Amino acid sequence: MGLTIDYYFAPNSPWTYLGHQRFAEIAKAAGATIKVLPVDLGGKVFPVSGGLPLAKRAPQRQAYRLVELKRWRDFLGVPLTIEPKYFPYDSNLASRLVIAADTRGAGAAMRLAGAILKACWAEERNMGDEAELFKVVQEQGLEPRGLIAAAKSDEAQAHYEELTEEAIARQVFGAPTYVYSQELFWGQDRLEFLERALQE
Repeated sequence: MGLTIDYYFAPNSPWTYLGHQRFAEIAKAAGATIKVLPVDLGGKVFPVSGGLPLAKRAPQRQAYRLVELKRWRDFLGVPLTIEPKYFPYDSNLASRLVIAADTRGAGAAMRLAGAILKACWAEERNMGDEAELFKVVQEQGLEPRGLIAAAKSDEAQAHYEELTEEAIARQVFGAPTYVYSQELFWGQDRLEFLERALQE
């Protein structure tokens, strides 16, 4: 039986962005399958797990977050705008687009998730805007009209809610969270521990 990693994330999370490509490479090297699982972090997960949306965090926590983003950006050599123009944004449609892309073949959801993350954090594009999302989908070689229609469906919304409830039930409390062999690895700074677990 092959290795499988459940990847819970929010497409507007800078930490998810910082780890996304490294995670993809680690999974590929291990021959692992990734289940791409966007969740409603701010709206549903935080309220039951003690998390707070950025604007509601204490000033010292907000300030330190910016320091850490700069540190990780520089350490990893990943292009990242510390305070992008279009953040925070409503990630509901972006999340459902990733869910819809998962039906379009292996790797499509990961590719689109990575593009949405990069568009926000490296390119300062508005991923809460449908027209801009249309362009990103198109840039990934996917058919945007059909994918957006699928993302807007009741089915996609229901699946998004199911994934969120599943994440809560599995004790997920932040993004990104990687679950392998029923063990949670929270945060892109835990990727080395995940890599080690995949090699055991």
